[in-house]
Amino acid sequence: MQRLDYKNKDLEKSVLEKGFRNLVTAKAMTELYEENFKTVSKYVHATSRGHEVIQTAVGMQLLPQDYMFPYYRDDAMLLAIGMKPYDLMLQLLAKKADPFSGGRTYYSHPSLNDIDKPKIPHQSSATGMQAIPATGVALALSLRESGDLLTGINEPTVEQKAIFGTESGASSSGRRERVTEDSNPHEMLKQVQHDRANGIVVCSLGDASVTEGEIAEALQMAALKQLPILYLVQDNGWDISANAAETRAQNAYEYAAGFHGIERISIDGTDFEQSYNTLNKVIETMRTERRPFLVHATVPLLNHHTSGVRMEFYRDDLEESRERDPYPKMRQLLLDNGFTVQDVDGFDAFAKAETKKALQQAMEMPDPEPADLFTHDFAPTPITEERGERSPKGAEKVVMVDCALFAIEELMRKHPECLLYGQDVGGRLGGVFREAATLAQKFGDNRVFNTPIQEAFIVGSTVGMSAVGLKPIVEVQFADYIWPGLNQLFTEVSRSNYLSNGKWPVSMILRVPIGAYGSGGPYHSSSMESVVSNIRGLKIAYPSNGADLKGLMKAAYYDPNPVVIFEHKGLYWSKVKGTKGATSVEPSEDYVLPFGKAWVLQEIWKKEEEETLSIITYGMGVHWAMNATKELGLQDRVEVVDLRTLHPLDYDTVFASVKKCGKCLVVTEEPSENSFSRALQGRIQEECFKYIDAPVMVIGSENMPAIPLNSVLEETMIPSTEKVKVKIQEILNY
Repeated sequence: MQRLDYKNKDLEKSVLEKGFRNLVTAKAMTELYEENFKTVSKYVHATSRGHEVIQTAVGMQLLPQDYMFPYYRDDAMLLAIGMKPYDLMLQLLAKKADPFSGGRTYYSHPSLNDIDKPKIPHQSSATGMQAIPATGVALALSLRESGDLLTGINEPTVEQKAIFGTESGASSSGRRERVTEDSNPHEMLKQVQHDRANGIVVCSLGDASVTEGEIAEALQMAALKQLPILYLVQDNGWDISANAAETRAQNAYEYAAGFHGIERISIDGTDFEQSYNTLNKVIETMRTERRPFLVHATVPLLNHHTSGVRMEFYRDDLEESRERDPYPKMRQLLLDNGFTVQDVDGFDAFAKAETKKALQQAMEMPDPEPADLFTHDFAPTPITEERGERSPKGAEKVVMVDCALFAIEELMRKHPECLLYGQDVGGRLGGVFREAATLAQKFGDNRVFNTPIQEAFIVGSTVGMSAVGLKPIVEVQFADYIWPGLNQLFTEVSRSNYLSNGKWPVSMILRVPIGAYGSGGPYHSSSMESVVSNIRGLKIAYPSNGADLKGLMKAAYYDPNPVVIFEHKGLYWSKVKGTKGATSVEPSEDYVLPFGKAWVLQEIWKKEEEETLSIITYGMGVHWAMNATKELGLQDRVEVVDLRTLHPLDYDTVFASVKKCGKCLVVTEEPSENSFSRALQGRIQEECFKYIDAPVMVIGSENMPAIPLNSVLEETMIPSTEKVKVKIQEILNY
């Protein structure tokens, strides 16, 4: 790999003028905000003052096929790609017409899907978090360019047409045209690939964020896979009140030396010629050589950290920083290159007048209405009804893990945009539960591949994959390992559609093997549906049998929203006593089961003369409940409702069952305190109070910190058929 020569070349006057106009516009906005501080500081904002040159140099060189992930100080970069001060001020004031989020998120937190500008998927302001989704975009671009994703495609199905949406035209309001019934996804995929040829990704970072662990995961993957991504680190020497000497052992340029394969450059981010020329060479190289770079740009911070954290509170370097102001340096650059004082003063005056007018216009725009709160929590799904054959004649009965395997194989054969990745799912092993066996051999290493031990990357990269039009199915090896990925799942994945005002739903499936099985011990046995179900913006399945798992997997694929599927390890092969009911006749290829449809697995008639009970459960709890009622001989007095999905949850079926039976038991494998099941218990009690003859009860695992390894202790910890039998009798005799 030949390192680049970054010698400056003379810039055209048009480039200098455009760059200076952008700088003075961003500067004028900062000054205007300070002049109107009491008005505009209702909502927290940060500005680019001091950073304008490096941001301008980047933004001016990006194209519509590129993707960018600015951070919260990058308003000059947004101006440089074609946004207007008025656009940014609508977000500053959280107005209904805010083109990024409709008033839902902070200033300079963009999400953009305009056809004539670089694409900006939603990202949070959790510093450094954007590096993983950005690297996911770069990985998706790289995989598309491999060509493998377009091989072996069959004729498109109705579902494929419904799910593969791309913008034929998109506006700042977030409206996107979807494909029609007559569209050909094969041709659309090729067109998208052509349109995005040579696209690159720019991930902008503050210097302090580079100390985050998730930055290391992103850099590792970019170096390993040689991805077309530029990490632009703007180093102003400060976190908030902590400076570099307190918080960093090295700067970003020095840190990146450990990631072999990432070319790194350090520049003066206040020097427009150096910044523009360096980035021009980097971007041209990335478009042809498709490899990663890190540019470390030193800049001063000339305004407050944010409007709420004033620089006078803690800064002791303000005079020194002002000596590095990029504005007088660039002004002199123009004067040295044929511009007159009148020209330069005119650019300044125009910027001040434009920003003042824009602020006044933005202030007059309406705020969102209360009803606007309730839009875009989810994108509409085409799968609303069960269809296809659940139990085809002559089909074999298969174990649960194979139902999932066959579902994914069918999806990958039909949909070239479908990918599967995670730890150990590749060709050598095919998953620690053999849940991906043979898939890598059938579809190649670009569609089924291993990742490093990086749960945050596995989860967060799906944001980028989805933004480019791929459909990732990803795995964490055990539910106990999901914790490092929760940051991305909560902050990036679940909120993208809502905070982008519907522009960027994240279409992904996260498979999570869960539950206690075979003395797995404290790091392979946990349940955590209560934590995940508290993350709004996710759909969650927890099936109890193979047919449901296959139908829900198919529905999840065609759903444009993020889906988590909990798959109980103890049900995979039905090796646990009493779980033969998890095996199923394999449903047909076109079988889909919509989310939010519970199943009354064991139904009873309403009885006036006998006590009856409704058991509400899911996953392994279904088998404990069914076995317990059978052993007690109470199949005609106990109704069993299998929730199948935890969100959306079929409250109508639950309430109808409880009202009919008069008593209710919720069965879960989780420890019951402060749990999903306790919340469900309270909801049932509230809705059905007039119809029940006893308190709604819950049985779950013991409320201990972890599941012990020893089999006696494990059995003591978790529920069982015997424990459920005792609880059934207790409630019926209440």
